[in-house]
Amino acid sequence: MVTILVQRGTLKVGDSLVAGPQWGRVRAMHDFTGKRVQSAEPGMPVEVLGFDGVCDAGEFVRAVENDRRARQEAQERANRLKTEALARRQARKVSLEEVFSRVQEGEIKELNIVLKADVAGSLEALQDEIAKVPQEQVGINIIHSQTGGINESDVMLAAASEAIIIGFNVRPLADARRAAEREGVDVRTYSVIYKITEDLRNAMEGMLEAVEVEEILGEAEVKQTFKASKVGRIAGCVVSEGKVARDASVRLIREGTVIWDGKLGSLRRFKDNVQEVEEGQECGIVLEGYADVKEGDVLEFFKTKQVEQTLE
Repeated sequence: MVTILVQRGTLKVGDSLVAGPQWGRVRAMHDFTGKRVQSAEPGMPVEVLGFDGVCDAGEFVRAVENDRRARQEAQERANRLKTEALARRQARKVSLEEVFSRVQEGEIKELNIVLKADVAGSLEALQDEIAKVPQEQVGINIIHSQTGGINESDVMLAAASEAIIIGFNVRPLADARRAAEREGVDVRTYSVIYKITEDLRNAMEGMLEAVEVEEILGEAEVKQTFKASKVGRIAGCVVSEGKVARDASVRLIREGTVIWDGKLGSLRRFKDNVQEVEEGQECGIVLEGYADVKEGDVLEFFKTKQVEQTLE
């Protein structure tokens, strides 16, 4: 379902449409009152049902002669976007794994860092500890430090400054995570301060060891909370991205700051215990040993695996 404001021409039921990398056929249209209509003229906003995916807000929508043409144009656009994204990632400024090799080649003399933490005390402690890291071969420059979650502005600053982002007890917000993937920015999050300085030291010496890499499965947003006498606090959620799994680890994020992490107590859908819930579906979640869940909280589901870091 896409809301469209007609600017030129007449949109009719049955028209083939293309909007960026998405395409579709107008299967039904409704005006601003919810009434079903067969056509829409310039200046008329309508809800259109029939696209094959979610279009970006602000995308221009064009009617073409048939479905085949719409599909072809959408595919060409999708391929172009993938090529551009790949080129940006390949042209990434710097990652922690690459520091040693690029220092040896004389490509970088200074490692820029955007630093984010949950509270001011943690931020000050981090700055003090990072200042103690040996900087004979390469200097460490904290270009920006602030409390709170990692946002899109942090990512764009890192991309423009050839910096990496280090977060302590904070997580990238959804738009920041997408921007980091798009711009090829290295975002690292930690829950132990000494691991940050250890990774920085090892990166500069070319000795990064195997690390636990997180695979993000999905996110769920808490829409409402309920109290049940037998199970405790139930979070009524909508899966906003990916999927949630019963056997995954979960962290509770409030305004970008990690409040709690642990395991699920239960995952329910329509009163039934389930193993997974897909994107767009509603579910009831109970966190194991934690009840202070609030509306607007985000539950992030993930699994970890060991990955060897190699420097070429």
